[in-house]
Amino acid sequence: MIKKLKNKRILICIVIVIFVVLIFLIFFIKNHYKIFETGNNMSNKSIEEIEKYILNISSYEAKVSVIVESNKNTNKYVISQTYIAPDKSKQIVLEPSNLEGIEIVYDGQQLSINNSKLSLSKVYEDYEYVVDNVLCLESFISDYQEAKKESSSKLYEQDGEYVFEAKTKSDNKYNENKKLFIDKSTGKPTKLLIQDINEKTVVYILYNEIKI
Repeated sequence: MIKKLKNKRILICIVIVIFVVLIFLIFFIKNHYKIFETGNNMSNKSIEEIEKYILNISSYEAKVSVIVESNKNTNKYVISQTYIAPDKSKQIVLEPSNLEGIEIVYDGQQLSINNSKLSLSKVYEDYEYVVDNVLCLESFISDYQEAKKESSSKLYEQDGEYVFEAKTKSDNKYNENKKLFIDKSTGKPTKLLIQDINEKTVVYILYNEIKI
């Protein structure tokens, strides 16, 4: 009798263990599939769906490398960017060291620069692109939407990426054309080119990290 009870308990324990293992496997497989599906669903979207996705970005965080070409020299920066629709954005300069910590904040109407090391006039004089929201993704999106209304935008595929191109109406001849490159598989921006009237790249922005 005692032996039968012992065997019954062992059997119950085995059944419980099997049940727990099955629940764990079901949970793991379900979540693994969900992660896999979410991570790859952009590759299944059409170019029109990707366009809609990009144009409807409501917020993002990014770390970008920026190269600015001028007639005199080449300047390189690393900048942290954040944006929250409809008009809140901030850029923080991480590199070079002499500009580290500069914060450029936009509220949709006004721009403010926070840094105790450099005066406002000095920043504007020597680093004009740093304090211009032309470096921001939302600026490109706005320009692209306007260009689309004027039939001066393009959207096409090139070397495994989608390219959003916008001809802008600007008094600045160094800001006439913009190209945003989007990874087809992830739907994330990889780089943004700002070109002059001759389509020479004057600002190159590389998205090292971006969370949309």
